Amino acid sequence: MYNEEAVIPALVARLRPVLDSLDVGYEVIAVDDGSADATAGLVERHRAEWPELRLIRLRRNSGHQAALTAGLHRSFGEWVVSIDADLQDPPETIREMLRVAVEQNLDVVYGVRGDRTTDTVFKRNTAGLYYRLMRRIVGPDLPSQAGDFRLVSRAVVDVLRRMPERVPVYRLLIPSLGFSSGAVAYTRERRAAGETKYPLRKMVALAWDSTADFTAAPLRLATWLGMAAFAASLVAMVFGLVVWANGTVIPGWTSLFLAVLLFAAVQLICLGLLGEYVARIYRTLQSRPAFHIGSDSAETPAPVVPAQRTPATTP
Repeated sequence: MYNEEAVIPALVARLRPVLDSLDVGYEVIAVDDGSADATAGLVERHRAEWPELRLIRLRRNSGHQAALTAGLHRSFGEWVVSIDADLQDPPETIREMLRVAVEQNLDVVYGVRGDRTTDTVFKRNTAGLYYRLMRRIVGPDLPSQAGDFRLVSRAVVDVLRRMPERVPVYRLLIPSLGFSSGAVAYTRERRAAGETKYPLRKMVALAWDSTADFTAAPLRLATWLGMAAFAASLVAMVFGLVVWANGTVIPGWTSLFLAVLLFAAVQLICLGLLGEYVARIYRTLQSRPAFHIGSDSAETPAPVVPAQRTPATTP
């Protein structure tokens, strides 16, 4: 929650009946991301009559992903659902998410936006571009149109808590872990009240964080440009020697032309090599495990299969 005082009454009115109807123990963690309005005070008022409601206040506005991290790391449930307070993601979908997770024995259930007509054309197009780019970076396991509305098991939360990243991008990090997953489609609604907290500036920042966290391609840009420049310089060198042989250039032009091309290509290649080593340092500092073990037969006893009796024969 960030400056969401206008939407809190509607959120409580819709979220509490859904969770009460599940007939399971639950808690609701409201993460106040350094709001400057009465968000925290309103949550405290609702806590007086809703004992399952819990408030975590961040000292300053730390950002969407940081607030998600605070909520995930301090949760206790066997299942954890993350949802924004603006009610664009309907709380009623939580019931279906939990049912799918239990019946299909899944660790992750994504809320997939099957209908985004309530968003602007610009928002839909930029979101589509973002997911196409991220699928090329992360792989096909990234569900299209799945944001931060998801259900995860305690096993997923425990792995996320061990991740060393300062502010992870969960919509990419969770699919990359390889846990069994499913999806529940829903219709994205209009914001219940207030103004969006995700302007173009934050969307661009999210796209950059997603790219920088999951690929070293920007570091390798100099290598690719260097190789292309070197190939182009070879062609240009041939051209320069031809015009020099024809005597159509002033003296000294050819040597200067060839020297500039060669040194520019060499510099880009050297920068690219430097970027390759920086990329390896970057991956080392991330300390992400190379694999996650789903099960080990040495740790899980094999099922006991009763021996079949051989039917007796009569002499």
